[in-house]
Amino acid sequence: MRFSKWHALGNSYLLVEREDIGNPLAPALARRLCDPRYGIGSDGLLEVLEVTGTDASLVIWNPDGSIAEFSGNGTRVGAMWLSERTGANEVAIVVGERRHDARRDGSLIEMAVGTVEVGELETIELPEERVELTRVSVGNPHAVIQREPLRADLLRLGPLLETHERFPERTNVQLVRVDARDVVTALVWERGAGETAASGSSAVAVAGVAVANGWCDSPATIRMPGGDLRVAIDREMRATLTGPAQLICTGEIVL
Repeated sequence: MRFSKWHALGNSYLLVEREDIGNPLAPALARRLCDPRYGIGSDGLLEVLEVTGTDASLVIWNPDGSIAEFSGNGTRVGAMWLSERTGANEVAIVVGERRHDARRDGSLIEMAVGTVEVGELETIELPEERVELTRVSVGNPHAVIQREPLRADLLRLGPLLETHERFPERTNVQLVRVDARDVVTALVWERGAGETAASGSSAVAVAGVAVANGWCDSPATIRMPGGDLRVAIDREMRATLTGPAQLICTGEIVL
């Protein structure tokens, strides 16, 4: 089976086409391909279902074999792949029922994400502490916590909140610090993947909360260990995400 491996700020994705697989991808195969010991290794997998002109439809797999409703980095990788394949600078990626128009500018992809739904501040009871967070939907669920983004706290709180009963579908978790009117630093615990260097949907969730609560203005730069993403939020809370996507390698794997 042919594959290509990409990354977006260190968040790596494998990309395969269903026509090469012959059948819909199974969770066990997705887990194997993402496993660095028994497969290729990545933070997720993009299964291209169909390409029609400059439109492509994707299924986004987490490394644990579950399906993600959305991934900002994964969808940008898909847009860059489609731009390379077609030679077009304007393409569209369809994930589920959501269409994401994208425009390529060199190594950057500017992509329409859709509406960000920001909830009210709420308190979650954990075994040894209370955590104040804001629930956000960017097509997938997020829990944004405004506190000093310390890795030790992320590794402790991330798995507890991801699987908390308040989040029946599990959730992504972000610890954030506002550095300026247009800069926010974030650490990310990704649902189904764990700690990750960067996350596009998390950047959008963080920017949505920051703008909605008046912490910062739009557009905002979201700084993560893997690098920076730029997020613009309009008055209707529609988000545009801009950041790089880069090919690492192509190859074949024996199944």
